[in-house]
Amino acid sequence: MPKLKTHKGAAARFRVTGTGKVRRMKRHQSHLRRKKPKSVRRLYKKVLEVSKGTEGHLKKLLPYGPPR
Repeated sequence: MPKLKTHKGAAARFRVTGTGKVRRMKRHQSHLRRKKPKSVRRLYKKVLEVSKGTEGHLKKLLPYGPPR
């Protein structure tokens, strides 16, 4: 069976943790950031978990993350 290819766009945006969860950063981080309030800018530092519905799709795009 041939090797599976990792989707490079997904690999740049998402990380799979050791327990198998998929983590993401928030969008709109850099564009027009100076205008946004400090409270909003602070929220961009957080790393969030991907929803369960999207997680299964992303694990197909990232086949060589930690085991499921």
